[in-house]
Amino acid sequence: MTRENTLYLVIGVLSGFISGYLMHETMAARQPARHVANQAVAAPNPAPTATPGANPQGGPAMEEILRLRDHVAANPDDADSVLLLANLNYDIRRWDRAGELYEQYLGLVPDSPDVLTDLGVTLRERGQFGEALAKFQQAQTLSAGHWQSVYNEVVVHAFDLQDYAAADEALGRLRTLQPANPEIERLAQEVARRQSAAQNDPAASAS
Repeated sequence: MTRENTLYLVIGVLSGFISGYLMHETMAARQPARHVANQAVAAPNPAPTATPGANPQGGPAMEEILRLRDHVAANPDDADSVLLLANLNYDIRRWDRAGELYEQYLGLVPDSPDVLTDLGVTLRERGQFGEALAKFQQAQTLSAGHWQSVYNEVVVHAFDLQDYAAADEALGRLRTLQPANPEIERLAQEVARRQSAAQNDPAASAS
């Protein structure tokens, strides 16, 4: 996943309350809009009831994040709370912790293509490209129409691995799944730009 609008859907910028919790306030992850819409944290007292996955635009209060963290530590089998905390860590680009929490959630609620895709993004952001692709492919096996995982497959093949043949093949599947989505055409244009740059000057493809 935090998605710049030139290639990705914008999901907002966290406000300064995060600085005491983590140094990575700026949102810049490359990911289309997540399948599960984000929602702000509800204080876990006795337990959070918010729908998992949140774009905390403006952000929950610091103490609410800490209460949620403590609630998950005390209630590791509370799947909704684990996923909510995972999504908050994702949104502040804390990739290691988000990945751990997504793994924890999948241990409780297996076979979620949305969570597998978000886990794949955390792996991609940590430079584990093969592992990321495996998660995206697993998501597609579970849900043939899960376009977000295909989108991220294109990103890894084109932007990280410069495997444009694989990126073009995935783009073809993506266009079939989302023929009217303007984000797909923006992505395709950027892939084409990078491919052309790579053919003319291999060093330019990473720019």
